[in-house]
Amino acid sequence: MELLKPADGRKRDVPVISHGGSQTEVSARSSELHKVISLLEDPLTANLKERHLFVLKKLLNKNNNGFLLRELTGIARVLQICTQKVNEHPEYLLILCEALKLCRLPFLKERASDELDYAQDVTDFLSHLGYLMRVCDAEVRLNVIESVKSFYSCVPFNHQLDSMDNPTKPKSQTRLSKSCFSKYSLRFQQTSPGYRLKLLELSDLPRTLLLSMAALENQPALKPQLLRTLQTLSNSSDANCASILHARGAETICLHMNEPDPSGQVLPLSSEILCNLLGRGNKEEVSTQLSSLDCVLSLKEAFSYILQSASQQSDLQLRNDLLMIITVVAENPNSALMESLLAQQLVHFITLPEEKSPSCGAHNLGLTYKNENFKMKKMLLNLLIPLSKDLTALQLYEDERVMLSLLMLVRPPGVLSEHQPGSCHWSSIRQEELQLQALVTLTAIAPLMLNDYMSYQGNNYLLLLLDWCVESGASYFQSQSFHAREGKRNKKTLMLHCIRVLQSVTFQGVEFVNQDLCDQGAIHQLLEILMQMEARTYEDDEVAVEIMSDIQLLLSTLCETDLHRKELFGLQGAEMAIQFLRKGSSKFYSGLGHNKLLLSTVDCVWSGIVGCYQIEDYFLEKEGVFLLLDLLSTSPRCVHGVVLSTVLDLCDNPNTLPHLLSWRDGTGQTAPRLLLQLWREEEEDLGVSRNRHGGIVDPQRPLLNCFQLNESGLTFSSNKASLAVMEVSENLRAKIYFIFYYLGFQELPGLSTEDYVTLSIVKRYLDFKVGEVWEEISREVRRENVWLFSYDEEALTNICKASEDTARRVVEEQNHILEQRQKEDIRRETHFYTEIKSHRKQEALMAKSWDSYVSRTSSYKVLKEVKAHRESYSESTRPKVKDEEAVNRPAKMLQRGCKSPGPEGWPPAGYPGILPNLLLITWVSISLGTSWLWRALELRGLQELG
Repeated sequence: MELLKPADGRKRDVPVISHGGSQTEVSARSSELHKVISLLEDPLTANLKERHLFVLKKLLNKNNNGFLLRELTGIARVLQICTQKVNEHPEYLLILCEALKLCRLPFLKERASDELDYAQDVTDFLSHLGYLMRVCDAEVRLNVIESVKSFYSCVPFNHQLDSMDNPTKPKSQTRLSKSCFSKYSLRFQQTSPGYRLKLLELSDLPRTLLLSMAALENQPALKPQLLRTLQTLSNSSDANCASILHARGAETICLHMNEPDPSGQVLPLSSEILCNLLGRGNKEEVSTQLSSLDCVLSLKEAFSYILQSASQQSDLQLRNDLLMIITVVAENPNSALMESLLAQQLVHFITLPEEKSPSCGAHNLGLTYKNENFKMKKMLLNLLIPLSKDLTALQLYEDERVMLSLLMLVRPPGVLSEHQPGSCHWSSIRQEELQLQALVTLTAIAPLMLNDYMSYQGNNYLLLLLDWCVESGASYFQSQSFHAREGKRNKKTLMLHCIRVLQSVTFQGVEFVNQDLCDQGAIHQLLEILMQMEARTYEDDEVAVEIMSDIQLLLSTLCETDLHRKELFGLQGAEMAIQFLRKGSSKFYSGLGHNKLLLSTVDCVWSGIVGCYQIEDYFLEKEGVFLLLDLLSTSPRCVHGVVLSTVLDLCDNPNTLPHLLSWRDGTGQTAPRLLLQLWREEEEDLGVSRNRHGGIVDPQRPLLNCFQLNESGLTFSSNKASLAVMEVSENLRAKIYFIFYYLGFQELPGLSTEDYVTLSIVKRYLDFKVGEVWEEISREVRRENVWLFSYDEEALTNICKASEDTARRVVEEQNHILEQRQKEDIRRETHFYTEIKSHRKQEALMAKSWDSYVSRTSSYKVLKEVKAHRESYSESTRPKVKDEEAVNRPAKMLQRGCKSPGPEGWPPAGYPGILPNLLLITWVSISLGTSWLWRALELRGLQELG
């Protein structure tokens, strides 16, 4: 056995101590260790045993306070030489034992940097301690074990010095060393408390201790000590567990756990080590190592022994720990639980203690209603889940009537479970926990054993439990005490797992199971639960939200393919869906499960309402389509596909289209505009080439996205869809096209120019998609070098060219739309600027009028000038008359109502008073100016003409 060398492979220089002690003393001490090694290795002095023992005792006396870090390499070499001489000279055993006792003390350092500088030396030294377990002497092995245990001891250093028992040193020297300890501590310092533990994780010590178990067959008294040390190592760090597992520690511990043990500690300690390896190590690795037939048989033997002899609390706990280890082994698909018959033995215990077993062995187990037996019962129920992955276990379940036992556990209290007075049974709290565990087990097992599930009326038991949970939860809901809140929470948890069991059996798609569930009134019962929970506003309760979403998914599964079940879903189901749709998507990202609830509600509309016209009409009457469109405009993108599919299926009902066209959101946006907006967003995410107006850029690829362009060279088998076909179901464009197909492409309300540009593409979506498929066919033909007839090749070319021509026509249509919008923009802009100019001119006139007014009111001189100007203007426009009679003649004629002289036949009949009025108007216009003439004609003369 060779000693491990430092990592750098070089011999370390002896550091010089610069404080407390002289360089001469340190050099002398180092040279003395080298002399000891030379004395032991020199062939000329190899047989001087007494000299060796004297020198070694002297060396240990000088290191009675602990070993220096820089001397550990030499000390390890000394221990190795002594190990080699033990077989021929047992006197060296005493030296080894004393050295191992000194190893319990903390190592000493001269400088603060020594811990880092000599880390590899310490790691090698700790590994060498494990190698000493190869010495056959029991005392040496015990000292190695005790030394390792001392690393985890919290005893102070001075107390360790007091407890040291060194027979090679007189008591006077011991007292002297203790009195000089304060002086000694000035020269050297202890390493930090966790220093050895960190380096122990890097050493081979845990692995070596594990491998030494095989050498302790003739020393049974040491085995509990070694296992206790391994238990401490495995419980302290993950690195130690990894080192033990690397040496197949789980398998080794398991194979040795049933060996003869007078102390009775091997089995409990082995169980604790395995539990530590499961908790801190690699669980899959532990399961793999314990899955062999030998390990499973060892576990079976240990479990049977402790099961028969369990009388104390610790024995019951040990039994449950072993059962937990067996459960982990069962999770490995390659485990030998079925071959070892251990699974059959464990499954047989599931019905205990509720049912009396005819087996004498089971009768003598003493399984009562204790706490530890309750834990065992839960673990046995949990064990059924991993065992069910083995198909041979299902036959075992059928023989042992496991399904009946599980259903009897989940039955509500009072249903065929009358307890006799004075009889023992589980408490109500434990009964609910067993119900919960049984439901979890049924979720995994019931879909695999549908025949047993139906023969034992599983649906009936679950519906009764669901009804009992609702009634109990209602009574708890009326109370606000602590126990009421806890009880309500437990009932909701039971409801959740009960619904999951029903989901697991209905999702299998077996018709007779689903029909039996519907025949028992499950649809009506589930709807009643939903409406009650919705009325109580459990929006902030994560469990309640999950229950509601699971119930909706269950209803969707039941009603999806059967029209009669849709009728059973009926108006009550439609009202339920409307109530949940009105909640909207405001809490979609709340983290409480409202996202699942929203999706399950839409799925419930699609599965339970769409397809039954009577329910569809009621849904439309209650503005269900409006709610779906509101959801489409406010929800995240991940919901759009489901909502659009539901709206599209509703379009088969002709009453849906008026609702779609009349819908408006809060901003006045219409449904067609919303759909076109979604189309543009979808193409933006797909990377389709579009210009800034949303028009086609490349007529040869009007719909191709970036993925299709990058993967255009891929080939597909004849039974798989191509990229152009798969793309239809992967985005929203096809759904939007078919909705517009129902709505029509003309006279759609609320569209802008950009919307019309997009609508021109949507209108030709099917033509473009057909062209894509033909283009893929053409590329495939060219890639495979397929020879075509001239007519076929010409037809293929014309088809591809027709698609391109269609795209070019759409481009021209889009350009025409944009030109019309540009002209309209110019017209509006011109009109706008005209209004601006008129407004500016009016402002200028108003400003000029205001300035004139201000100047008149501010200056008397200006006011006089304005007045004089008006008077002069008035005089200049006034007519000059020859006499007063000519001036007053029109007024007199008006007063007498006579007619003025005129030509014969004038005025005509029917116009008796027009001449006086015209004369008056003429006179007034001459007096006031010609601008008043037309106003007078409008006010009087033309009024009479009319």
